[in-house]
Amino acid sequence: MITGKNYIGNKQSASGDKTYRTFNPQLNVENTPVFTEATPEEIDEAVTLASYAFKTFRNTSGEKKATFLNAIADEILALDDVLIQTYCSETGLPEGRAKGERGRTVGQLRSFADLVKEGSWVEAAIDTAQPERQPMPRSDIRKMLVPLGPVVVFGASNFPLAYSTAGGDTAAAFAAGCPVLVKSHPMHAGTGELVASAILKAAEKIGMPNGVFSNLNSSGIEVGQQLVKHPGVKAVGFTGSIRGGRALYDIAAQREEPIPVFAEMGSVNPVIILPEALKNRQKDLAKTYAGSITLGTGQFCTNPGLLLAIKGENLSNFIQNLSNEILKIEPAVMLHPNIISAYESNKQKAISQPEITVTANYESAVKTNYAKQTVATVSGKTFLENSTLHQEVFGPYSIVVQCENAEELETIISKLEGQLTGTLIADAGEASKYSKVIAALQNRVGRVIFNGVPTGVEVCPSMVHGGPYPSSTDSRFTAVGIHAIKRWVRPFSYQDWPNSLLPNELKNENPLQISRLINNKQTKSGI
Repeated sequence: MITGKNYIGNKQSASGDKTYRTFNPQLNVENTPVFTEATPEEIDEAVTLASYAFKTFRNTSGEKKATFLNAIADEILALDDVLIQTYCSETGLPEGRAKGERGRTVGQLRSFADLVKEGSWVEAAIDTAQPERQPMPRSDIRKMLVPLGPVVVFGASNFPLAYSTAGGDTAAAFAAGCPVLVKSHPMHAGTGELVASAILKAAEKIGMPNGVFSNLNSSGIEVGQQLVKHPGVKAVGFTGSIRGGRALYDIAAQREEPIPVFAEMGSVNPVIILPEALKNRQKDLAKTYAGSITLGTGQFCTNPGLLLAIKGENLSNFIQNLSNEILKIEPAVMLHPNIISAYESNKQKAISQPEITVTANYESAVKTNYAKQTVATVSGKTFLENSTLHQEVFGPYSIVVQCENAEELETIISKLEGQLTGTLIADAGEASKYSKVIAALQNRVGRVIFNGVPTGVEVCPSMVHGGPYPSSTDSRFTAVGIHAIKRWVRPFSYQDWPNSLLPNELKNENPLQISRLINNKQTKSGI
């Protein structure tokens, strides 16, 4: 089923001469399929098709888009064990993780299907004409959200399904009415092709326009750069490193017509442990956080890479317990040799900084591509003075910062870069005594967790997966949940437009029976 070819709309193409293979990190060997990188000509053809498809797809009804999204989910499930086995062979991740991520991907598609079928997501607002108003009459003005145009989605290395070919970015873009061009991730190109074939089968069954979806292979950065530069592309979704996301952001900003890049990038996800909680629960917290730091070999964007607390005997005991607990955990394989190479390099850079103490470092021999977990500690003063220690080490690594007092703790939090999450560990009634610390944390993150762990992102309308830069390029939006659709739309107003020519969402009779804001009153009534 895996051809190694690009999908340019509904046709397969492999006209280039640059090829590559994916890698099985568990077996430390290349996988068999050979993939052909997309050429500039194939990229241009795919974007041109997407631009034509947009003319039709943008006007597709919510009900038909819902049918399309549900059909994609069905086709992904129909891939069955072939998809799961390919996923595992390209990532080294276990079958349970693969099936769980497939379930999440299908769930996301169906949630967006429900959203667009109901239809109120367009945020229709109507202010009817007031011709007799003094001193000036008011025109009839009606507003709704409309799609931006073709969207480029970059597959994520650590989530081959949920954040890649048919992941949240793609599902949200389809729901908005935007064609999608996926820049397939080279580490899981086979998984990407299988999912691409499912999307195209669904598109054919439902009668979507040719070009509503394309899947482009790429072994490096060139294909992605060309896509972002192409004038037919109107927005970009990216999940990955700060370096990669920022490079795309800069390219998009330098275009003749700049376009938005919604990039979810690095995060160390600070965890603040308050004194009473540290005193009363240090052993349990140490065990919990040893598990969270090593979960998925530390390859989650919400990995707790930074723990902060006020120094003293209780913190010293916690550090010792955390170090003991983390060394009990068997190391696991990382996604790719390049990933573990970057982990070891970045970890070494961090622990070689002055005045850093390594308190736990797994020393026993491990298999190739397996990551050794590490815990380090440093004073608050040193952490404040050394920005290198603030940077993410993608993998099973965390640093404990020993603060002098609550004031230094607050200062450190306020000087952190933007983060996806922040966590507060506190005993009953303790949090109210640290309102300044909590306020500082809220100003730096997109989501605050109370007495839990940051690893794990629930897909629901209330979830915010984003945060101040550089955790994401625009903290006003989330990459998870139904409100992610707002990244791929813009507000648009009609003034004094004939009712018969208005979209159904804005017509007087409200044929779709959606909720609308009419003269500042939310209602489903007609006019």
